[in-house]
Amino acid sequence: MRYRRLGHSGLFVSELCLGTMTFGGADDMWGQVGKLRQEEADALLKTALDAGINFIDTANIYANGRSEEILGQSLKSLGVRREDVVIATKVLGPMGDGPNARGASRGHILDQAKASLSRLQLDHIDLYQIHGFDPATPITETLEALDTLVRQGHVRYLGLSNWAAWQVVKAVGIAEARRLAPIVSLQAYYTLAGRDLERELAPMLLAEEIGLMVWSPLAGGFLSGKFDREGKTAEGRRVNFDFPPVDKERAYDAIDVMRAIAVDKGCTVAQVALAWLLHQKVVTSVILGAKRVEQLADNIGAADVSLSGEELEALDAVTRLPAEYPGWMIERQSEYRGELMQDTSR
Repeated sequence: MRYRRLGHSGLFVSELCLGTMTFGGADDMWGQVGKLRQEEADALLKTALDAGINFIDTANIYANGRSEEILGQSLKSLGVRREDVVIATKVLGPMGDGPNARGASRGHILDQAKASLSRLQLDHIDLYQIHGFDPATPITETLEALDTLVRQGHVRYLGLSNWAAWQVVKAVGIAEARRLAPIVSLQAYYTLAGRDLERELAPMLLAEEIGLMVWSPLAGGFLSGKFDREGKTAEGRRVNFDFPPVDKERAYDAIDVMRAIAVDKGCTVAQVALAWLLHQKVVTSVILGAKRVEQLADNIGAADVSLSGEELEALDAVTRLPAEYPGWMIERQSEYRGELMQDTSR
């Protein structure tokens, strides 16, 4: 297992991260994602740890807090030393019926950080993330609340999830101007079937040295190898829970190329999809969600799959985003100075 620095922090995390959204679901939306109970979660966590994964991601809203509870008990049951794992959780979604039991307000953040620590049975959260953008709360209020948690020692590092590039940069600027704890990571959707992140987010993340955690790297299972344009499908949450949105025809083109690469390398289609992400400069860690130990073990095997330049080009050719403004204009006008920069770098 390889380890990468999380953004511009001094924290190193495994390039694969165990996601826990499959923990604790009931007969609701979370149940469509996963209904793993304690013993099953223990087995998944042990498999991840044995493979060298030190990064584990959850959220207060997953199964209405049950995911955090199960993860916390798994860490305790397996006797995991606190310093050996990096625990990330999130806050934003509704955790009650009232209007203030949701969002990124100071009150909700401070209340939910305390509740997450209790469910996780921990004295601090390594990475605390705002799960989405809250249009009702000023960014300054959110950042000051997060800074309070860092200063109190309840949280070590701060991250965001599902924010637009301009929102992230605005938060970075406010934090720098007010000398608040910095943003070190963004959790976002990125796959061969959905490369939208490359338009604005990827360049921003590289420029600001913010780490990227990828969620749903197999596009909700669509890139698992269980689906093809001939109508082949299989069991899995994508059948009943068609999320995230995918341009299926473009995805099928990618799957055709991935399948050929998988046959040539003697690996699985899912491993090719995950390996492609691990080859992208902007990616820090890829989050793996699983229901079975065998599934998780297969996904972990992606860390050993090396893609050649030709294979990366073949995958890029069938999934590349069409040019859009201002991207094509920026590229054109950058030529004026780009050539000079290449000359000076020789």
